[in-house]
Amino acid sequence: MSRESMPLETKIYQKENKISLLNLLKDTLSDTRRSLYLAKQLTVRDLKAQYRQSYFGIIWAFIAPLTTAFVWIFLNYTGTIKLTDTGIAYPVFAFSGTLIWSIINSAINMPLSSTNASKGIMAKINFPKEALIVSGIYRLLFDSSIKVALLLAFVFIFGVGFHMSLLLLPFVVLGAMLFGITIGLFITPLGMLYTDVMRVVSMGLSLLMYVTPVVYVIPKTGLLKTIMELNPFTALIVTSRDFIVGADPSFLYYYLWIMLACIPLFLLGLIFYRISIPIFLERMSA
Repeated sequence: MSRESMPLETKIYQKENKISLLNLLKDTLSDTRRSLYLAKQLTVRDLKAQYRQSYFGIIWAFIAPLTTAFVWIFLNYTGTIKLTDTGIAYPVFAFSGTLIWSIINSAINMPLSSTNASKGIMAKINFPKEALIVSGIYRLLFDSSIKVALLLAFVFIFGVGFHMSLLLLPFVVLGAMLFGITIGLFITPLGMLYTDVMRVVSMGLSLLMYVTPVVYVIPKTGLLKTIMELNPFTALIVTSRDFIVGADPSFLYYYLWIMLACIPLFLLGLIFYRISIPIFLERMSA
């Protein structure tokens, strides 16, 4: 899978009394850089396998957020559920929320799904495990670019039009991915031990969606208002939507604090992943 022959690296493992976090970070970043080409090859392989026997092919990338949005649009327009005025065309409001939510959801699940899908390879071949995370990021970028293109179509079809803040949309999408992947890195080791973890995460995200302004606005009063405003997912959804429609971002500072916290936590999550995965592989093969 390599373009040119690479010199074999010899590693000597010995017991150490101290574990240097800085050295672990340096090794992790080094292996991540070395694994970029392998990750690209894995991504191409996985995408071809994913869509090879699929009639709808790439359309599946945005069927889920479209379906969720259309359900709420139908319920709102038929009067089955009376929602507070959103200030913008409701299809744009609902689809932008469900789309960003689906990106976060996919990002949270990605580290565990990528690792579980490659357990057979990891047991037979020694390669930087960070390649699985990078490959998952490539796939997320591919799927997210399709979703964002569809979202832009919604923006122009329903009369929102172009705003300069739309140029910031790629950055908030990347922020949503960073937030989700960071959470997923810490979930992955536990999820490899217990299959129940993924079910709990899926159920928890389904419930969390209803205390996040994905398909309806934050209430003006009450306990739900407080919960939503404290919910970090709210800052991601609302800030993304504000940039999409050209509104003043009401949760910008909260969003920036979340991003600042995610950067060191993401690096720490990579280190945690690097340390834990070989241990779990050894345990599963015992």
